[in-house]
Amino acid sequence: MSTSRAALTLAATVGLAPVLVAQGLHVRRTTPRLPGASGPLRGSVPGPGPLRLLVIGESTVDGVGAETHEEALTGQLAAALARRLGRGIDWRVAGRTGANARTVRTELLGEACRERADLVVVALGVNDTIEMRSPARYRRDLLELVVTARRALGPVPVLLAGVPPLAAFPSLPQPLRLVLGLRGEALDAAAATLAELPGVTHCPVPREVVDPELFAADGFHPGPAGYRLWADKLAEAVALG
Repeated sequence: MSTSRAALTLAATVGLAPVLVAQGLHVRRTTPRLPGASGPLRGSVPGPGPLRLLVIGESTVDGVGAETHEEALTGQLAAALARRLGRGIDWRVAGRTGANARTVRTELLGEACRERADLVVVALGVNDTIEMRSPARYRRDLLELVVTARRALGPVPVLLAGVPPLAAFPSLPQPLRLVLGLRGEALDAAAATLAELPGVTHCPVPREVVDPELFAADGFHPGPAGYRLWADKLAEAVALG
């Protein structure tokens, strides 16, 4: 993010603080609270030479907006990877609604890394944006997450899903939508710099995923069709040695 854009974001956040707080509280009160996806937290797509996939992150990994994990991000990603790679996929989910990058690293990652993985996909950023974490702090938390995962799993490829563009979320009123959108862009730009590390890839969230028609009933999470589009884009970005 440019210096001028960062200054605009800061000025908007500070100048509109009372309005943003009031709108945030209203959204929290009125937005339907959907559960995470039901069913097993692991599964498989049949095929030769199965790749072990671990997906870890916030509510999108928890599968909010879908009935089952097969319809949510992880199951759809496993299916997309199987088609693209021509091999089986054994997938696991480690997601928590409301988690930020630090919470995932300190409370979910250790247990998730007790089993081997050939590919780790990380989907975070919305909660860090809402909690007004700085880009530098978000980048630091993601870096520590990557380092911790590789300390446990070895030099496994890591795919960082981009921060979803909150400026397009139907449930958010203006100016809250604008400010969160700008802050999310800043966090995503910081995360993208981690792609300079060997074996780390960053994949922005495609704009078509935030088509209002593809959101779940809460206007805040993708529905199954949105998860499928997102998963297809992530599968395209996977780089395996």
